[in-house]
Amino acid sequence: MIDRRQALRSLLSFAAASPLWPRLAAAAPQRKGTVYPPTYSDEVMGPVSLHEMEEAARKKIHQMAYDFIAGGVEDELTLRANREALTRIQLRPRVMVDVSRIDPTLELLGQKMESPIILAPTGGKELVLPGGDRTAAQAAAATRTLYVVASAGWKQELKGAAPVWWQNTLGQATKAAAQGFARRSADAGCSAICVTVDNQYQSNRERNNRNRFDYGYMQTGVPEENPKRQPLSPAVAAMLQPHTPNLTWEYVDWVKGAGPLPVILKGILAAEDARLAVARGVDAVIVSNHGGRQLDSVLPTIEALPSVVEAVEGKIPVLMDGGIRRGTDILKALALGAKAILIGRPYVWGLAAFGQAGVQRVVELLRAELVVSMGLAGKPNLAAIDRSLVRLPGEKP
Repeated sequence: MIDRRQALRSLLSFAAASPLWPRLAAAAPQRKGTVYPPTYSDEVMGPVSLHEMEEAARKKIHQMAYDFIAGGVEDELTLRANREALTRIQLRPRVMVDVSRIDPTLELLGQKMESPIILAPTGGKELVLPGGDRTAAQAAAATRTLYVVASAGWKQELKGAAPVWWQNTLGQATKAAAQGFARRSADAGCSAICVTVDNQYQSNRERNNRNRFDYGYMQTGVPEENPKRQPLSPAVAAMLQPHTPNLTWEYVDWVKGAGPLPVILKGILAAEDARLAVARGVDAVIVSNHGGRQLDSVLPTIEALPSVVEAVEGKIPVLMDGGIRRGTDILKALALGAKAILIGRPYVWGLAAFGQAGVQRVVELLRAELVVSMGLAGKPNLAAIDRSLVRLPGEKP
């Protein structure tokens, strides 16, 4: 009987046999005398899935911090639906296909990527580790992964650490602010601008309300002893705190007119908005419901994905986030038309549990699962993954 650690090593050994690993070894920054992938401690090797990484993180961080990251909005219907919708989709593997070499690489907006896995912009990394954005960017660089840094997380030391998109949730969407953001992004060496479009107001996150969470902790972390607790805010008070209430399609014109960088919109769920994005010259869209943290009861992203893909008619790439925890989840998203996927909570759990090594471990686990799943599905490369691979609920086998 093989134990779970032996099983994981076998999984990573299989992935190492693909063309991916040699390219990573050659490209990843290394110290003299080291090899890539790195050798991890037994503690880091303990979690063998992204689910177990969350549990490792939960045991190490303050309950307030855990609830802030893990939680959704109100009844958390969309938070759960993102995962549940993925589990309802079934795979139709093909056999008798030569899968002795698996290639998960792709090119996205002119940038070569080692796999269709991107680290999404997330808040709250300082809740679990000081300098969390810098550490996560270093892990992205080590694993040759694209990193989308949140607006508040940008620091000069991130420049050159990894391929970076700079995401902004804005504030007041003015022409001056849009053009300034575009110029700063180009000057900082970012390869694209990512604009979050579903953050008009502070949502009613009941875990935070119940904990009387102090949003200042997002920059300082939760004090170890006697954390200050703000007065309990009713839902109406939270809803009256505007973030980007005046964001309109005019913003795309402003930011695109200020510089050469591609512009990506994150938070698209409706086909109508996808068509408008194409008409405005947006370079890519991310099908996202903010991880179930904004408006509750919206579509799970995997169910919104096909209509958005159909609406853009192949003119721009469509990406997706929300609920990705397994390599098979990535297969399903790619089969339904996503060019790549983004993960948020999973790599923050890795950061909380083991720092940079934890983030790298999350990326490597997910990438290894994807490579193995591609082989077992009879898909030697991403171009071979198409709609025929999946069966949606109610469809005939």
